[in-house]
Amino acid sequence: MTLLAVERIKLFTTRSPWWCALITLGLVVGLAGMFAAAAPDGVSMDVQTTQIGYQFGAAVIMVLAALSVTTEYRFGTIRTTFQAVPHRGSALVAKTAVVALLSLVIGEIAGFGAWGIAKLIRPQDNLALSTTADWINVAGVGVLFAFASVIAVAVGILIRHSAGAIALLLIYSLAAENLIQLIPKAGPKIHQWMPFNVADKFLRGGGNLEQGRPLSDAPLSPGWALAYFAGFSIVLLAIAIGVAKKRDA
Repeated sequence: MTLLAVERIKLFTTRSPWWCALITLGLVVGLAGMFAAAAPDGVSMDVQTTQIGYQFGAAVIMVLAALSVTTEYRFGTIRTTFQAVPHRGSALVAKTAVVALLSLVIGEIAGFGAWGIAKLIRPQDNLALSTTADWINVAGVGVLFAFASVIAVAVGILIRHSAGAIALLLIYSLAAENLIQLIPKAGPKIHQWMPFNVADKFLRGGGNLEQGRPLSDAPLSPGWALAYFAGFSIVLLAIAIGVAKKRDA
């Protein structure tokens, strides 16, 4: 508990979490509001459409998570942390837990905020949370953000430089996975198992071709897709902690 309290204090004494949280909410909620306001009267929104901006929000959350680690390496405070807590794994796990919890909260506020503003703007549309899939579409945003932040913390530990970690995370999550499909023959098969493609299967169940949204081609059910994404994030974190234990701070 002491480690968690220390990491919470360190995180919230910087400005980046506050700015990243505001930007995330602005993107997810704002895009939902813009889409709801711009949709023609003859076109109805569904619950899934209200989360149209979640990928951009996840990208900002990963920036927040990466900065929580790389900033300490940049200013050398990580050395003080490791001197106070010789068991580096405990310190890094505590940091990850705090960042993941914050990401979960931001994601839940963003998800329900996006759904709420769409429902407010378009009360005539069927936006009731009446099925399990509807609840996953909204409440699942926070869960996805939490595991995405674990991935980002792991990348931050491995790279240790803010610019490099952020560039890698953004390029990979927003572009690289889709570009993998261009590899002849093997590309589409590899893409099926890419972590963020699988995460999309959990959140949106693959999408809806009738409404023009892309289908995730992951072969897993939404439940197994979440387990896969969670497992990927935890394994990557374990690798990062193992590397951190072996090298100089």
